[in-house]
Amino acid sequence: MGSLVGKKALVTGAEQGIGKAVARALIEAGCDVAVHYFMGEDGPRELQALARDKGRAAPSFQADLTDEAAATRMVADAAGSLGGLDILVNNVGGLVERRFIETVDLPFWRKVIDINLTTMMIVTREARPHLAKARGAAIVNLASLAGRKGGHAGSLVYSMTKGAVLTFTRALSADLGPEGIRVNAVAPGLILGTRFHNTHTTKESADETVRGIPLGRAGTVEDISRPILFLASEYDGFITGATLDINGGVYCA
Repeated sequence: MGSLVGKKALVTGAEQGIGKAVARALIEAGCDVAVHYFMGEDGPRELQALARDKGRAAPSFQADLTDEAAATRMVADAAGSLGGLDILVNNVGGLVERRFIETVDLPFWRKVIDINLTTMMIVTREARPHLAKARGAAIVNLASLAGRKGGHAGSLVYSMTKGAVLTFTRALSADLGPEGIRVNAVAPGLILGTRFHNTHTTKESADETVRGIPLGRAGTVEDISRPILFLASEYDGFITGATLDINGGVYCA
């Protein structure tokens, strides 16, 4: 595991939940972190305060990443502020709402694809030149257990996009490997305490899911941030094109 002190990272959707935990872990490991957020400034402010205490930098950048011009500008501003990029964590994503196939219209279909896939493509495309200059960089994409198993009822389109993230990761790892950029994914299971599950998961549904988890509990955001920290720190390692399943034993690849 390599030292992350002085490395420069961009984390999307870092205002809460997994993204915030990842940004916090990177700062505590010695990184300067560009904090992207869409709504809510409390999380970025907390991360900036932590960074100051650690002698690091954590500039924040608000952007709707489904807007190509805004996403492109955000990456340029983030890389410019930090003086480059060594690490990219593509965390932005969302279910939007639960819909069954008979109620899936094209605007909804395109919206979920844009949030979970188009944002990842644009940010990665724009970050690639900066990561290539590092000659030993890491991209970590957030997939989901839903991309492995199909998700709970009403998550058809979301689950489809998260399955696509797994393929995107494998294909991108081959394309970017010659530039010294490793590309991996993590696929979280039930992680409570996030906006996603606070919005879309009832307590009854969560309790039922927990009963089927071999480890007997839901995950925490720290259960995801620690493995992402490891994947980021292996900037000169041999792990690429892989997906790490983090779900308490519900799915074992």
